[in-house]
Amino acid sequence: MPIPEFPEFAPISLDMRSEMYPSLNMLLDGVSEFTFSGLYLFRDTYKYHVSHLVGTTFIISGEKRGERFFFTPCCVPTVPILETLFEDHAYLKNVPESKCKSERIRLESAGFQVVEDRDNFDYLYDRKDLAELSGKAYHKKRNLVNAFINSYTYEQKMLDDSTMRDAIFVLDAWRDEKGVDGDYVAAREALERYEVLGMRGAVYYVDGKPAGYALGEPIAKARMFAVHFEKAIGQYKGLYQFINQAFAQTLPSYVKYVNREQDLGDEGLRQAKMTYRPSGFVRKYRVLPR
Repeated sequence: MPIPEFPEFAPISLDMRSEMYPSLNMLLDGVSEFTFSGLYLFRDTYKYHVSHLVGTTFIISGEKRGERFFFTPCCVPTVPILETLFEDHAYLKNVPESKCKSERIRLESAGFQVVEDRDNFDYLYDRKDLAELSGKAYHKKRNLVNAFINSYTYEQKMLDDSTMRDAIFVLDAWRDEKGVDGDYVAAREALERYEVLGMRGAVYYVDGKPAGYALGEPIAKARMFAVHFEKAIGQYKGLYQFINQAFAQTLPSYVKYVNREQDLGDEGLRQAKMTYRPSGFVRKYRVLPR
């Protein structure tokens, strides 16, 4: 269905990809949420609806913990549009740093509050750093990878129709192991629709059995690659570190950065992401109403 013009909204559907993908793919900041696949796969989780400000941007409306929010990937709308949206939304999220620098004075002059959203910063890593794990900073990671390599026979295969069922086997085992669904629904649909969504990934085998996979997509004109899903069976020590390195090695040389998304304020996840020595962050901001 066509995307309705603002102020009308419609639920995100797969047939909207042809209309949304070109604009989202041209964005240079590398915000991990600003991809069609991410919006589509989590459409039920966040109750995403979309509207179109013709000639400017899409407006994505969502809900988290009973609170409505919105974001506008391609630009920050005019003050009257923002005022209308704030009538039934609590905040504007995911304003990237480039837009914040150019729009902050305008927004604050109009009475809106602009605040840093550290919990939603995306972590950026130099692809070569992840692929090589060289130097003292990666000594512990390198040891874990080497221990894994010396303990098991392993194989990497690219995700395709012949390996997709093995990736789903890993996902099912991961859910059983964790005892919670987490992002299972989105992760499963991502595997089943990886081709139409323009995603690419790899499946990892240990001692001949499927044991892990990674899945993501190029963003920011392919200058970055966003890893949306990475799952593994926990019984193999060092497997996650091995997947992290091996998948980075599969990415083309023109990919400068790997975007491994945000920590959402989880302190354990934040520490784990920091151990890989991020080269930077995709900084994001929230705009609050008057």
